[in-house]
Amino acid sequence: MKDNLKDIGIFGRRHYDYLRKNKPTVINVMRMKGTLNDYLKSVNEQAEEMLFQLVKQLAKQEGVTEELKRRDQMAWVGMMNNIRDRAEEIVKSKVLFV
Repeated sequence: MKDNLKDIGIFGRRHYDYLRKNKPTVINVMRMKGTLNDYLKSVNEQAEEMLFQLVKQLAKQEGVTEELKRRDQMAWVGMMNNIRDRAEEIVKSKVLFV
């Protein structure tokens, strides 16, 4: 069965792929109830909010500031990319792949 997934975002899509491969019964139940799209949108919103908060928190803990950005933009970009990658892994383990 083809799902009509609209506006579910990247995290919603990743969670859908996880469910499709690992928990197809869950998807089937949500299909029958007509709640799949709304559920995936909600997962996407939760994941985006968690990612935003984690990036902000990790940057503060590690001293990645606007001052660093002005002084050494390349170092700032590298550190922020590292922080974002770690935050995405946390989001995946806590929200997407459960």
